[in-house]
Amino acid sequence: MLLNAFKSNRAVNYILFPFIGLLLWGRSLIHPPSYPFYISEPENFLYSPVEKLLGLFPYLEFITGFVILIVLSFMMLYLNNRYSIVREQTMLPMSLFIILVSGFTGMHTIHPVYPAAIFLLLAIFRLFSAFDLIKPYASAFDAGFFLGVASLFYFSSIILFPAFIIGIGILSRESQWRKFVIIFIGFLLPFLFAFSYAFLSGEWLEYLKILELNSITPSNHFKTNHSLQVYTAYLVLLLFIGSLKILQQYDTKKVSTRRYFIIFFLIFLCSVVGIIFIPAVSIEMLIISAIPLTFLITNFLIFQQNKFWRELLFALLFILVIAIQFFSF
Repeated sequence: MLLNAFKSNRAVNYILFPFIGLLLWGRSLIHPPSYPFYISEPENFLYSPVEKLLGLFPYLEFITGFVILIVLSFMMLYLNNRYSIVREQTMLPMSLFIILVSGFTGMHTIHPVYPAAIFLLLAIFRLFSAFDLIKPYASAFDAGFFLGVASLFYFSSIILFPAFIIGIGILSRESQWRKFVIIFIGFLLPFLFAFSYAFLSGEWLEYLKILELNSITPSNHFKTNHSLQVYTAYLVLLLFIGSLKILQQYDTKKVSTRRYFIIFFLIFLCSVVGIIFIPAVSIEMLIISAIPLTFLITNFLIFQQNKFWRELLFALLFILVIAIQFFSF
């Protein structure tokens, strides 16, 4: 069946899944879209050089966005294998992440959120490494630092910091205040470097203005995109079903797995809060939301005993993503 093919560990899937992703992005390859940035959105400190390099070349923007998607999917697979988040050897996190993101057709090009997602995953790697440590200082600092770097690409990543503060408290065994201070210092350090450079170059007022505009500028790509609305509604359904499955399994899950999923829930919650309450946040935050959602849906599809329902729900997701490639243009 379709699901069995996507979750199998065959070596050929390392080539097959990126190829499937390219097919799902194929319409955009023929007509590369340009993301409708608002003023200052592509001028984040670390993303600005990327925009200057690729901004005039739609095909290069498409290729860069797609390559980063594949890199992210491999990182998702490694994250699951390294920490046994879903306690089964499966390639489903990789394939499912490609499918989920491919449904956001407006994101079939480069955007600051893509490089930010790479550093967000690195931050999650380091945060999870703090599990059961008495002195999680290195893990805390690295997690905060990588999240800070992510925020210099995509400023709204800052909304995820509370999830990391709570996460380091949940994962580590230390009960003192040091780990919270260290993760906070790690998070601030990239901004300190950025503001120091901006101050020395005489551009710090301009940079402050960019951060302000990246917080208060209204941006909403949901209202007129009916395909996205339908797709998001189906993802909410999968989120609900997956959450019920986690709650049913909670007492049987290992302690580490429970805590990893709690942190994923916090990351997802923070991303939703950003979408609702920050005017400048729109469809791009769904790329970040797709990270915890991927593991939640993977857990459901792996451990759902009713074969019919898991195959049907996955097939509907795949068919819906294919359909969106046509109806959204």
